[in-house]
Amino acid sequence: MERFTISLSQDLARAFDDLIQRKGYQNRSEAVRDILRDMLSAESLARDEAPFCVAALSYVFNHHARDLAERLTSIQHEHHDLVLSTMHVHLDHDNCLETVMLRGPTTEVQAFANALMAEPQVRHGRLNLVPVDVDTHAHSHSQSHSHGHSHETDDTVHYRHVHSRPRN
Repeated sequence: MERFTISLSQDLARAFDDLIQRKGYQNRSEAVRDILRDMLSAESLARDEAPFCVAALSYVFNHHARDLAERLTSIQHEHHDLVLSTMHVHLDHDNCLETVMLRGPTTEVQAFANALMAEPQVRHGRLNLVPVDVDTHAHSHSQSHSHGHSHETDDTVHYRHVHSRPRN
């Protein structure tokens, strides 16, 4: 762990300490680390230097719109390699909220989100994208089988993978 010192005015230090308390950080170091991670992630996205990401795409749509639910489902099936999970919530008689959890190459995730949000009658869409580093090499598990899949290597996000086996 590398240490460094910064100087802050009393007003800025007090405001920072208030923020730390409101957000529930244990100390200034944890808060500074999160701020730096956030800034570095935003910078890598702005410079198109984030090749892989996880994301949550949330949008509201009118479920009475002709064939819209089927089109949305079809788009998700066409991109099954990106879609991890979808949650569907009925907001009222006319409106539904869906949140789609995504994982994959950043440009593909962004293109998927843009295409889905561009569908007529989809509104209030928002993509929350988090760049991550992944290790995509093959390896073995104690279950005595070898295969390749992604593991995230950033310390802020962790994936859980489950191995399914045919029942006898």
